[in-house]
Amino acid sequence: MKSDRHEKIKELIKDNEIETQEELAEALKKAGFEVTQATVSRDIRELKLFKASTDGNMRKYVFPFSQEAVSNEKYVHVLKEGFVSMECACNILVIKTVPGMAMAVCAAVDALELPEIIGTIAGDDTIMAATAGERHAGDLLDKLKKIIM
Repeated sequence: MKSDRHEKIKELIKDNEIETQEELAEALKKAGFEVTQATVSRDIRELKLFKASTDGNMRKYVFPFSQEAVSNEKYVHVLKEGFVSMECACNILVIKTVPGMAMAVCAAVDALELPEIIGTIAGDDTIMAATAGERHAGDLLDKLKKIIM
């Protein structure tokens, strides 16, 4: 049921200009899904949908890191602007950022879909990027240095 709903949400987001959770809930109801606002909110979070401006004015839900919303260049720009330093700690790459920028930089790192990364966690000025092993952490450090420099 949930997977069917998620597939329908993806279809609705792709084919329609959905600006609010209420609009998404209404579209799901029209498609035969019984949903509450809490369910729609949870689905948006699980699918990692976010709002982006596609025409300079209107903000609509888009898929994570959709080329429709932003390009890799913008992620690289965020990464460069927020980056302070990085260091390997076993299989974890610790990335220090400007205070308040860790979540944005972390989203940018995630958007690059680097295969070395298993998962990331962001605080206020620190990101922890988990990798499969020390070698992967070192490879990730090298890749990010090339992107930043």
